[in-house]
Amino acid sequence: MKVIKWLVIALFTLCVAFAAYISLFFDPNDFKPQIIEFVKEKTGRQLTVTDDLKWTFFPHVGIELGGISVSNPQGFEYPEMLQVKQAVAEVEFLPLLQKAVVIQQLKLDGLTFILETQKDGRSGLDGLTASTSEQKPPSSGGSSASNTGGNVSRLEIGGIEIKDSQVLIINQQTGTEQVFSLAELTLGRFQLGEFATIDYELTAKLPDMILKSSGEGAVRLDNKMQNITVKDFEIKNKIQKIDSQTPALLVEVLMQVAVDLQAKSLTVGFSDIAAMDLHGSASIDVNYANKVPNINLRLDFDDVDFDKLSAAMVDETAKSSDDNNQSQQAAVEPDLSALKQVDLDAVVTVKSVKMNNLKSENWNMQAQLKGGVLNMNSLTADLYKGQLVASAVLDTRPSVPSYSFKKNITGVEIRPLLTDAAQVDLLAGLANLSIQGKGSSLIADNIKKNLIASGKFEIVDGALYGINVPQMIRQAEAKLSGSSVAETNEEKKTDFTRLTGSFTIAKGVASNDDLNMASPLVRINGAGNANIITQALDYQLSAKVVGSLEGQGGKKSNVLSGINIPLKITGTISEPKFALDTDALLKGKVKQETDKLQKKLKDKLLDKLGGF
Repeated sequence: MKVIKWLVIALFTLCVAFAAYISLFFDPNDFKPQIIEFVKEKTGRQLTVTDDLKWTFFPHVGIELGGISVSNPQGFEYPEMLQVKQAVAEVEFLPLLQKAVVIQQLKLDGLTFILETQKDGRSGLDGLTASTSEQKPPSSGGSSASNTGGNVSRLEIGGIEIKDSQVLIINQQTGTEQVFSLAELTLGRFQLGEFATIDYELTAKLPDMILKSSGEGAVRLDNKMQNITVKDFEIKNKIQKIDSQTPALLVEVLMQVAVDLQAKSLTVGFSDIAAMDLHGSASIDVNYANKVPNINLRLDFDDVDFDKLSAAMVDETAKSSDDNNQSQQAAVEPDLSALKQVDLDAVVTVKSVKMNNLKSENWNMQAQLKGGVLNMNSLTADLYKGQLVASAVLDTRPSVPSYSFKKNITGVEIRPLLTDAAQVDLLAGLANLSIQGKGSSLIADNIKKNLIASGKFEIVDGALYGINVPQMIRQAEAKLSGSSVAETNEEKKTDFTRLTGSFTIAKGVASNDDLNMASPLVRINGAGNANIITQALDYQLSAKVVGSLEGQGGKKSNVLSGINIPLKITGTISEPKFALDTDALLKGKVKQETDKLQKKLKDKLLDKLGGF
């Protein structure tokens, strides 16, 4: 027992002597000038360490730093880009003699990083790598990035703890500020080539919402310290609109991550995404070796109900705000500057989509973003037993974005589509539609005003609802003959075999001057316009009897045979009103009778002349 007692005393004395020796002969503050000069040389920034560097000896040898800051370039609103309240690193001494790094604990408390972008586009990160890029490449005998890990026989970290840290992203160009607050991030016992547990708790305050996020999983760094792998990382997010009374949106994902530091590539896979009734998967491949990162994105979703998702995020309180505030917000172009910072190739598939009550299935979209130009090369979907094929381009490079598009719809049942999309029960039949157009500005009102488009349509085996042309013709005949037509319960519908036409859209007005409708009973031509902004209709139809009205509730009649029967369409797009233009009809009938009389007189005159 005495041997053990004296052995413990000896070890304790040795530790105390070692601590005293280190404290007396190795003052870490002696290295502060060299450290500050090194940072200045490599980054061009001023490093400040206000607190004295301190040794720690219990339970392990370590060093404690405090009051650390790194300056921003001159002229920035925030003089300091980085601040650290306290940093502690504890290592085991003996393994260092064997080129093994055993860190018992790393602590970081009160870190604040401010990334500021000024109105002229300068960023606090500009110039940080300028000095390093000018360095000479390492000689063949020196170490390099590819073999850095070979100089360390073992790397082991007992744990990492980061608390009360913040990242502020301030953009003076857009006038926005984003704050990311990390309450805690902990990493369990970590060794090269082995997985270690990791968890975090984060809050992000964005311009219009607050995000609370937490997650836990496992992370691994390979033996060469070139590849990072994160597996089964379960993330839970809670999204709440600022000043909103609506329930928060909960989003849960299961994530896998692979990072290749040498190739500067990142792969992220989401094997399960759950948000409200939204379920799907995603994969993201990022290559950040160049100044502009390149991203390959793949999204696959089941049923997506945008109406339900939008309703969950709508702030009823904001709806009741004053009209002036709403108009000011509506007059601002959306901030699309982020689209210029990345190149993107995306493929999106969706089993079914509901948007603005419009239903579609089997979506497949392929898009490319490069240099601020978003090109939707192809979009296909099944739409009301027909098919949609579309393409579009959005150019965000000018201050006011511009766009162009092409769209083709074939074999679509038009009646349920119009009913779902606009609550308009006007047309039925199988529709084919082609349209192409362009415009500028993404402000809702400006889209209507600036859109320039043209197209053509065809509807076969259909019906025009809200108007019964044969019935109106019978009423017109009755007026001309002085009789009356009994009221019927006949549906207000006009069947046709084919309806065709073309249209143009300019300055918020859709115009058509070549409508042609063919049916066994009548032929109808039409021309007019519809104001997209006010929804007002001003349209003229001209119907001509080509068959017997028998079987349509009337008797065979020739009273209006050969006369163009004028009909008016007024009201709005959602509530059209149909009426017979009696004045024009009477003028047409008078002209017809006058022409008949003139012809009869002419024939009599010729008969008499023929007698000479």
